[in-house]
Amino acid sequence: MREIITRDERETEEAGAELARELPDGAVVAMYGELGAGKTAFVRGMARGMGIDCRVSSPTFTIVNEYEGERTLIHFDMYRLGSADELWGIGWDDYLARGAVCAVEWSENVEEAFTGDEVTVRFEKLGPGERRITIGGPEC
Repeated sequence: MREIITRDERETEEAGAELARELPDGAVVAMYGELGAGKTAFVRGMARGMGIDCRVSSPTFTIVNEYEGERTLIHFDMYRLGSADELWGIGWDDYLARGAVCAVEWSENVEEAFTGDEVTVRFEKLGPGERRITIGGPEC
């Protein structure tokens, strides 16, 4: 487990880029944290760290966005889902089978879908721009 303190959005993105460079294809990153904690900024950094050069935004209403580049990143936002059953209903198994890195915001809403093999990233607001990011799991 490791802990990172970031002081602004740029540093949060860099933390995401650093993690993504270490992740194998097929990894699942389960993110936890309140609204505005930095999850989407972290995913923007993950995309950059994976060689993806496109606009990254939270898929709050679409549930999932896919980003292609040197590697593939599938970005989920579970904020609007009520349970893991809804995640299975949108084809969670199919997404996992593709072997892309899957980044999941609001993982607390679908915890039953996880196997324990995922990387967990927890965000805690410490101040206006400051965040504590705790990363754990089998890949860390």
